[in-house]
Amino acid sequence: MHDTPAAEVETVTRPRRRRLPLRLVLLGVILLLLFGVPWWTIVAGAHWPTAVTVVGTAVFAAALLALPVAMTFGHGRRHLDRAAVLGDALLGAVWVFFTWSVLGQVLALGLALGGVADPVRSRAVAVAVLTVAVLLLGWGHREAMKVPRVRRVDVPIVGLGRGMDGVTLAVLTDTHYGPIDRARWSAAVVDRVNALGADVVCHVGDIADGTVAVREPQASPLARVRAPLARVYVTGNHEYFSDARGWLDYMTGIGWDALHNRHVVVERGGDRLVIAGVDDATARGSGLAGHGANIDAALAGANRDLPVVLLAHQPKQIPQAVAAGVDLQISGHTHGGQIWPFHLLVRLDQPVVAGLSRHGERTRLYTSRGTGFWGPPFRVFAPSEITVLTLRAVS
Repeated sequence: MHDTPAAEVETVTRPRRRRLPLRLVLLGVILLLLFGVPWWTIVAGAHWPTAVTVVGTAVFAAALLALPVAMTFGHGRRHLDRAAVLGDALLGAVWVFFTWSVLGQVLALGLALGGVADPVRSRAVAVAVLTVAVLLLGWGHREAMKVPRVRRVDVPIVGLGRGMDGVTLAVLTDTHYGPIDRARWSAAVVDRVNALGADVVCHVGDIADGTVAVREPQASPLARVRAPLARVYVTGNHEYFSDARGWLDYMTGIGWDALHNRHVVVERGGDRLVIAGVDDATARGSGLAGHGANIDAALAGANRDLPVVLLAHQPKQIPQAVAAGVDLQISGHTHGGQIWPFHLLVRLDQPVVAGLSRHGERTRLYTSRGTGFWGPPFRVFAPSEITVLTLRAVS
């Protein structure tokens, strides 16, 4: 018989407690809020008959369980497109229901002040929230899936030569070819771009969610884009989730200039313009050798007396553009928030959500709301766009 020290016995017999990762706890709290607030507003707090409450609770519970499972299988290692479509749709829907459930409390307060008692008050709020959310999701899906409207913006450029005055740049960005097959949509977008007759066509990143091998059928219409001066492309952050090198090679292979920290010079009417491009802000952290936004490399050898247009996927890359004396930076990434009021969260990370803005004494930034959509197939109060930027000479 051997004696065992008490400390050793405790070590052997007491199982270790595994702490849940903080991110997992935070995710759980967020999901409970996203689903819990609309569940209470539409179902539990409205004092419906028992059968309605049970069915409504079952629907919310099923959606709550389905969302993380679908997102894991759709955007995890397996990349199952059907699961991704389900997860993305649930994510967009619950955000809309959550937003309008919160706003529904304002209606509830107004009704209470007006003397409307329960259950009439709570049921009126529930019906109003449900109606608004369903209508917005239907309209938002239509907005997301249609060919974007054309938005035209004049951009003054100091020192732009007369020959370049009026030159047009058609901007595509954030096409996000993904789990929903949008090959026909892609072809229609290209047709609309070609009808514009722009001098330069730009794609400012986030071309697809997935590899070239998987998403090429949706991207292939880009080979038909026509532009007499240049077709230029830079990477976005989503390329670095999957196949950045593949997309750079693909775009080069179909005749585009992939501006991987480099520039091209275009000429019209005896005057010239530098169009430069840098990698996305996340490229350096991707681990890919030779990748990372480098504006000095992008402008190396360029005549700095010429006006410079810079393609950079994220608006927050603007400080480097200002320091380099860039005249115009073209960006995307924000989607204009995509589903209202998500633009408020986007603004925490980016200096601009959409439109033309000025930075420093010289540099202007145009931020596109994007041509496609990411994830949830909805656009609510943030319409997609194909942008035509017309450069105007000013002294």
